[in-house]
Amino acid sequence: MPPIETSTPELDSALYHRQGFGRSLGLVGRAGLLIVDFVNGFADPQQFGGGNIPPAIARTTTLLATARRQGWPIAHSRIVFADDGADANIFSEKVPSMLGLTEHNPASAIVPELTPVPGEYVVRKTVPSAFAGTPLASWYAAQGVQTVVVAGCVTSGCVRASVLDAMQLGFRPIVISDCVGDRAIGPHEANLFDMSQKCGDVITLDALLEQLPATAQAAR
Repeated sequence: MPPIETSTPELDSALYHRQGFGRSLGLVGRAGLLIVDFVNGFADPQQFGGGNIPPAIARTTTLLATARRQGWPIAHSRIVFADDGADANIFSEKVPSMLGLTEHNPASAIVPELTPVPGEYVVRKTVPSAFAGTPLASWYAAQGVQTVVVAGCVTSGCVRASVLDAMQLGFRPIVISDCVGDRAIGPHEANLFDMSQKCGDVITLDALLEQLPATAQAAR
């Protein structure tokens, strides 16, 4: 058996590049914003949070203000199970505590600093992806969205699942690296790397703002 090659971020990036991964998709056509599961329960390290989720929420306030100034279609997702658990599934079997995220549980409410305004779509879901089993793709398509800018948590779970589905449904995902967070930094960094190679672009908020018209600069 040949020896396992040493792995470093530099060597990994070079390997993926050599094999043709990681091509930039760019911001093409009309953009929409998706904020995945930035709810109270995921902002609280005693429930589902921790790691770098709080600073990601703070950065997303600027991203959300920018999207509103730009007139983008904006969607927020929440995990919402029935009060009686009638819609329990394999996801909740794997993570039973998710069943507590019901419609009126404060833990399932979007954090106050990112509260949706009229016209923004709130997606209720019972699986990681904001697209699976919801009308989100049709909603974006009806408004001419080609590029979906993604913030939210957790990077290795619901963000990744939503980004993968967005790509498979024909949207160009752009993950804002400082506007997504995870309860553990290792999975966060590993999934940012993997998404950047296979699913979409991964850029900072500042890099995104540099690509937008002057109206975005006022939101900085």
